Amino acid sequence: MTHPASLLTPHTLIQSEYEKIKKKKPQFSQSERDELSILRKKGYPFRDIAKALGRSFSALCTEVNRNKTKNGYDPGVAQQKAILRRRNSKFQGMKIVEHPALQTFVEEKLYDDQSPANIAGRIQKHEHQLPYVSRESIYRYIDTVYGRNIERYRNGRRRKRGKHRRTRLLKLDGRTFIDKRPISIGKRARIGDSEADFIVSGRSGKGILLVVIDRKSRTPFVEQIIDVTIENVHKAFLRIKKRYPELRTITTDNDILLRKHKELEILLGVNIYFCHPYHSWEKGSVEHVNGIIRKDIPKGSDISNYSKKFIRSIEKKLQRAYMECLDYKTPYEVLTEYRKQKRRGSVKRE
Repeated sequence: MTHPASLLTPHTLIQSEYEKIKKKKPQFSQSERDELSILRKKGYPFRDIAKALGRSFSALCTEVNRNKTKNGYDPGVAQQKAILRRRNSKFQGMKIVEHPALQTFVEEKLYDDQSPANIAGRIQKHEHQLPYVSRESIYRYIDTVYGRNIERYRNGRRRKRGKHRRTRLLKLDGRTFIDKRPISIGKRARIGDSEADFIVSGRSGKGILLVVIDRKSRTPFVEQIIDVTIENVHKAFLRIKKRYPELRTITTDNDILLRKHKELEILLGVNIYFCHPYHSWEKGSVEHVNGIIRKDIPKGSDISNYSKKFIRSIEKKLQRAYMECLDYKTPYEVLTEYRKQKRRGSVKRE
């Protein structure tokens, strides 16, 4: 099966760099698109079609979703749309270099650990003063001579996964498990329902981080605790409550530092729900944030060596991250909008 030659002809430095990008599986050809259309009309499942074409299931879904029209998937239309995308892709990559404001914005956000997909979404949805570029174009830019420093930075930030050792959990009395949590919490229906977890130092280190994240707005709050006691954990929760007065519920794991959870519920005026032992995915939002924090504070680090200013800078960076689930707004923007609406509602009632 032959594939159409690339429409990209290197004329400039940035275009020549495109040739160095790692080769991927060739784009769908016209004959593949024709065969895909015929098999779909005959009612074959996507997975069977993918196997017949020698493609992955995800690649097939992407092909159909990207190129379908109101009338469904048409192979001729799909081919034309693909040609136009490839023809325009080189101009998209060059656009970053040709527009200083766009280049500054993209580079600043990449160094702030924002993903190309979220940067592209943010530009499309909210940064209307800038010309739009796709996430693929941003990846191409990173692979050019202009993005080599960014590429080095991103490669250095990749987190190395160590062996995970399960710690022995002690039974906490009087726990309310996640099964009895109101359905609205699971649906992320309101601001104030949160997840909490701890990030610990290495064996020779001292101190922990308390991480709390609002489930709806995804706004994270981080507190450093050097002298690790239950009393100091409760004080850290109170400090977060001052910055996050909307706090209503906490979903967390079965850490021994929470054995006085009934006292903590009264202290904070909240309800606490516990995940099942070794079911960390039941608090997936905070686990995801922990993974991001580990890029700045790797496993095995001594948390006491980090300043409170540095910890607060991590919190702020997390709060200004663009997120697709928030329509490419930041958690801080979503929480701020909620607070403004709440204040306006209070004024009207008065």
